[in-house]
Amino acid sequence: MTIFHTSRRHTLSALALALAMPLSTLATTPEPLPQPESGRVERLANVPSKEVDARHVDVWLPQNFDALKAAGQRFNVLYMHDGQMLYDARTTWNKQAWHVDRTLSRLMADGRLPPTLVVGVWNNGKYRHSEYFPQKYLAHMRPEARELLIRKGLQNKPQSDAYLRFLVNELKPLIDARYPTHTGPEHTAVMGSSMGGLISVYAMNEYPQIFGRAAGLSTHWIGGFEPNSHMPLAAYVYLRDHLADPATHRLYQDHGTTELDALYAPFQVFVNQIVRDRGYTDQGPAANFMTRVFEGTGHNEKAWADRLEIPLLFMWGAR
Repeated sequence: MTIFHTSRRHTLSALALALAMPLSTLATTPEPLPQPESGRVERLANVPSKEVDARHVDVWLPQNFDALKAAGQRFNVLYMHDGQMLYDARTTWNKQAWHVDRTLSRLMADGRLPPTLVVGVWNNGKYRHSEYFPQKYLAHMRPEARELLIRKGLQNKPQSDAYLRFLVNELKPLIDARYPTHTGPEHTAVMGSSMGGLISVYAMNEYPQIFGRAAGLSTHWIGGFEPNSHMPLAAYVYLRDHLADPATHRLYQDHGTTELDALYAPFQVFVNQIVRDRGYTDQGPAANFMTRVFEGTGHNEKAWADRLEIPLLFMWGAR
């Protein structure tokens, strides 16, 4: 039985492995402060926590932040995982970035999004998978599959619930005290890609009173590097019972069709049905769910940057 492969054979290409593995080692590599094209990044260095290891948090502020703050403006807040990869390709391991500042600056300048700041939370190196794999999925796995995942995939240390407590009970109060934010769930979103997509959806479901919007790009429903039934089935059961109220929340999902994303389609289709069965709709002006497939795109920051506008406008754009 194989539920967590790191080999290069079979369905995982060498490129997909190169994309997936370095993300799990980034937090141990010293990085200079990102220099965005627009606005500025303030680093909250080695933010301490009673829940998880300390890590950097890179907060992006838009170009006109100071003037807006002086005028009494409050800001929406987008919490993003893998914070090393968000702003400046010159500082990332693969020389790619989401260029979140570029997309947000354009959409805000065009009046299509309200003033927004970004909280980029660094991943935790070898514990990235441990912090991003939704912990409550484990109860829905067969014992042998669960034990193997915990040992090989989660470093014998499932931490996603502790990571979410860090975000909600420690980091968010810090951000709300330091910056003029809107604090309600309709103004607070969480977003990530791959494993970051998993933890984003989990965060909204576990803390619906905090996060009113969640977006998972190339959400890694398979949990490992090869198709399997154990982790997706656990996710399905959890989602069936714990999806946030569609009356007050919005959920975005997508994937490409190449590299690691080539594995995702059948799993995402079933997730989509669970979401619809919960009462979410992707039809009409009241849509609170969006799911997209991007043909010919892969599992990398360039692909996510190219389509970032879509989830941002879905979560907060004018209706």
